[in-house]
Amino acid sequence: MFLFKKTIMANINITLNKMTLPAFIHKMVLIFLIASVTPSCKKVMDKEPLNSYSDAIVWQNATLISDFVSSTYRGIPTGGFGGLPVYLACFTDEGKVIGEGIDAIFNGGNITPSNVGGTPLDYWTAYYGVIGKCNLFLDRIKASAIDATLKSRMTGEIRVIRAYSYFSLISFYGGVPLISKPLTLADSLSLSKTSYDDCMTFVIAELDAAAALLPSTYAAADQGRITKGAALAIKSRALLYAASPQNNSGNDLTKWQKAADAAKAIIDLNTYSLYPNYKNLFLQFTAYNPEIIWQRPYNNIIDFELAVEVALYPPGSNGRSQLSPIHNIVADYETRNGLLPANDPSFNPQNPYVNRDPRMDATILFDSSLFKGRRIQLYTGGLDADIPGSTTPRPGYYLRKFNDTTITDPITTRIGNTPWTFFRYAEILLNYAEAKYYLGDEATCRTYINLVRSRPGVLMPAVTETGDALLKRLQHERRIELAFEGHRYFDVRRWKIAPTVLNINVQQMTITKDLVTGIRTFTVKDMLPVRAFFDKNYLLPIPQTEIDRDRSLIQNTGY
Repeated sequence: MFLFKKTIMANINITLNKMTLPAFIHKMVLIFLIASVTPSCKKVMDKEPLNSYSDAIVWQNATLISDFVSSTYRGIPTGGFGGLPVYLACFTDEGKVIGEGIDAIFNGGNITPSNVGGTPLDYWTAYYGVIGKCNLFLDRIKASAIDATLKSRMTGEIRVIRAYSYFSLISFYGGVPLISKPLTLADSLSLSKTSYDDCMTFVIAELDAAAALLPSTYAAADQGRITKGAALAIKSRALLYAASPQNNSGNDLTKWQKAADAAKAIIDLNTYSLYPNYKNLFLQFTAYNPEIIWQRPYNNIIDFELAVEVALYPPGSNGRSQLSPIHNIVADYETRNGLLPANDPSFNPQNPYVNRDPRMDATILFDSSLFKGRRIQLYTGGLDADIPGSTTPRPGYYLRKFNDTTITDPITTRIGNTPWTFFRYAEILLNYAEAKYYLGDEATCRTYINLVRSRPGVLMPAVTETGDALLKRLQHERRIELAFEGHRYFDVRRWKIAPTVLNINVQQMTITKDLVTGIRTFTVKDMLPVRAFFDKNYLLPIPQTEIDRDRSLIQNTGY
């Protein structure tokens, strides 16, 4: 697959990597100074370097251009597996990172412009690095004489990557500077914000234009590249967010209609379908199954980039268990009767994990879960209760989702190749259900929620509610179906329910085992500290370093 190669672009002197836009300006100054050396030195500088490629060579060579595109893909932030112990789930009511880092600061409501830079929450730097490379490509490719079909396709890919990057930025920050060309010394350093709505208009226009340039499928060697369906999926999510209460305070129904139309366009492609096995949906050996719309592949044997199993395996299987689901989400998995445990008279709190939505077992490792041929032991003193030397309290659960159980020992082998799924068909069905709800078509809303719930191997009872209760069921279905995939952070904000669901006591399950009888006792307890969400936290702060570089850049409200 195209991302598996060691990219030649590591040595190409035009690569921007993950620098911020101001950093690129600093690089241009350096280039200017080098160009101003004495004539005798200039004769030496005029020679072609032996370990890099000149701008003129790169943009007339299809292989080098393709490597540049591949390196641009590699810069797109994913789920945080690449050695980062902090995931978006830990900034929601889904999970907790083990250790006290930026998650504790953020969840306490104490994130500031000065402490966000350089952390896993510094999406500003990450996405503008990608955008800088996209702008460079789109500028240079115009004069390239490579094959017209290849040139058109790669242009479509890069335009989608840039649109996705801007959509991600405005989802985190609101309005941001909209720059669509490489910056030079002649450009103003004043990069003021473009409004959310104007950025969204740009994103949708780019996705529409790019979709027309992209194929519906690729040969095996190019799987992982952006397809027409991927461009349309980004459009679906973007228009859904734009129509949601956070960005549509007047509930303009034309925005909901656009969101519905965008989701239905993907459904009508008749290209995608729900994969029957939810537990295996996310793993390497099922990569590019019919549910997957856009997925990021890895090959750690050739180019080590991430260590999913090292980060997520339970202690008893030699993992570091850096991400723990909290009991708050476990309590939200329904029983097989279609009821929350708190509302189901048949639920037994001393046998809490039986007769539950099958997606719970597919997502979360709980006490007595079957994992790699053994039962997980999360009772006090159990094999998986603690990591040796760790003093951090644990919620009593580990994450199963994304784990490849064929890995013998993640510490010694570290060769899992779990892909990261950006978009899959179940999300599109739920996008369509939500848009139709707000358009007053509750019957269609229920139909599409129930399509997701009736996946083979899940087969949960049908949703029958109406009105506000139906909206709550829809929101709940997204919480369960899309758990730990990066959606919850944005969903609770765009629905404007963040203060309710994020100002919480984090709950843990504590388990004791009678060594004589073997009977376990389950107790739910609150963990400290209590989490806090303030209105300013609907958006992230712009890193202070960016504000210091550009005084025309206005900080988000409250920071």
